[in-house]
Amino acid sequence: MTEKYQNKYRIPSARLQHWDYRWAGAYFITICTKDRLHYFGEIENGKMILNEIGKMVQNEWRETPKIRPDMNLDLGEFVVMPNHFHGILIIGENEYNGNGGYRGNDGNGGYRGYGGNGGYGRDAMHCVSTPTPTPTPTPTPTETTNQFGPQRKNVASVIRGFKSSVTKNARVIIPDFAWQPRFYDHIIRDDKSFKTISNYIINNPENWDNDKFYGNL
Repeated sequence: MTEKYQNKYRIPSARLQHWDYRWAGAYFITICTKDRLHYFGEIENGKMILNEIGKMVQNEWRETPKIRPDMNLDLGEFVVMPNHFHGILIIGENEYNGNGGYRGNDGNGGYRGYGGNGGYGRDAMHCVSTPTPTPTPTPTPTETTNQFGPQRKNVASVIRGFKSSVTKNARVIIPDFAWQPRFYDHIIRDDKSFKTISNYIINNPENWDNDKFYGNL
C-alpha cells in the first residue's frame, strides 16, 4: 500500500482554511466507542484478540470499497483496538470530486495538488460529527465554516455508513452498543506522513499500555 500511495496522493504542507472532504486524498481516521468501553476484544501479549463485534468492525471496514465503488475508495493500514478503530481511507478521483480533487501528475515530474483554487491540505487532527444527514466538518480555531455546502460522497458519509452498519449488527449481541458521536480525521500530506501513520497503526496493539485511548474515560 505504501508503494501505491507514494507520489500519488501528495499534499503540500501549507495549512488550509477550507477543505472539501470529497476531494481525493488519504485520510487517517480514528473512531472511539462511547465512553471508550471495550466492545471489540482485548490486547493479549501485544496482540489484539478480536471478539465477535471486533470481527464485525474489521469485516465491515474491509467491505467499504466494495459497498461504495462509485467513490473509488482504497484502504491503507487499519486496526481494531479494544475501544477504538484506526484506519487510512483513500479517496481516488471520482465523479463527485472531479472539479476539485487530486489533479495527478502535471507531466513535468510534479503534481498539481488539490483544490480548484490551488488549495492545500492541513495537518491538524480534528473532530467531525457523523449523526446528521449532511454533516460538515466542525471548524477548528484556524478554520471557518465549510464553504462547499451539503456534504455527501465524502469522508463523513463513508464513516457514517460504516458506523451505522456496525451498530445495527453489534446491537444484536449487545443492545447498548454505541460509538462516540464524533470521529477524528487527519489529512495525510506526503509519503513520510503516510509511512509514519501506517507504522503507528501496525504497532498500536504492542503500544497499547501507552495509548491515549487506554482504559475508559
